Amino acid sequence: MKKLIAALLLLIISASIRAQQHKLTKLWQTDSVIAIPESVLFDKEGDLLFVSQMGNNPNDKDGIGGIALMGTEGKLIDLNWITGLNSPKGLAKFGNKLYVADLTEVVLIDIKNTRVDQRIPIDSAVFLNDLTVDNEGIVYVSDSRTKRIHKIERGVPSLMFNNIAGVNGLKAIADDLYIAGGKTFYKAGKDKQLVKLAELPNGGDGIEPIGNGDFLFSSWRGNIYYVYADGRNELLLDTSSEKINTADIGYDPVKRIVYVPTFWKKSVIAYKLD
Repeated sequence: MKKLIAALLLLIISASIRAQQHKLTKLWQTDSVIAIPESVLFDKEGDLLFVSQMGNNPNDKDGIGGIALMGTEGKLIDLNWITGLNSPKGLAKFGNKLYVADLTEVVLIDIKNTRVDQRIPIDSAVFLNDLTVDNEGIVYVSDSRTKRIHKIERGVPSLMFNNIAGVNGLKAIADDLYIAGGKTFYKAGKDKQLVKLAELPNGGDGIEPIGNGDFLFSSWRGNIYYVYADGRNELLLDTSSEKINTADIGYDPVKRIVYVPTFWKKSVIAYKLD
């Protein structure tokens, strides 16, 4: 009898785990017209997508990078909405300002007037990658080449973290900063103590909260993972064999749509999360 009960419990648990599995269903894909898209930011106020396009190379300080503007159904509104940037990558929005990690400086763009308002150089920066802004307007930006995270408060940059291997994706939520440090997913509070949340099979690029303690975690090589609050992970997408990258993803938490910049494939793909 005990063996029978144990077997039934195991079946129930297995069925429960299977029921919790998620999947991504492709909705649309743009033409290959975006000059190496690295990051997509969903703007719920405007129901728009901001897309950073690096130009010819992720490393060049050549002034040919920019930001494209797209509709959430995949229609390109303005490929050259902002020009004159240097291999721009991570994006974040606060108020009427769009913040851009632009290789060695953070660029502030006035969204309403479509213009660059300010450039904030980061001393010693080599490869600024992702950024995020908290509820107080404090900016956090990662430098993957120097393994650092910098903080910008009232326009003044300072070093926040040093020596985080593979640091890339960042997301500020309330008082916490979530960090993709290589294959390790961290959380840091106001005490600046790094707490390991999960270990992933591949290094992280973009991280997006689902809203219940779970996250989406993209890996540049072509993977997107669903990361549960307890540290488990589930592979949702693998396009590595097709050489379709999955860089810094955007996410609409209401419609549960994931927007994926494909990097070298020069397109954006949208998926529905179920």
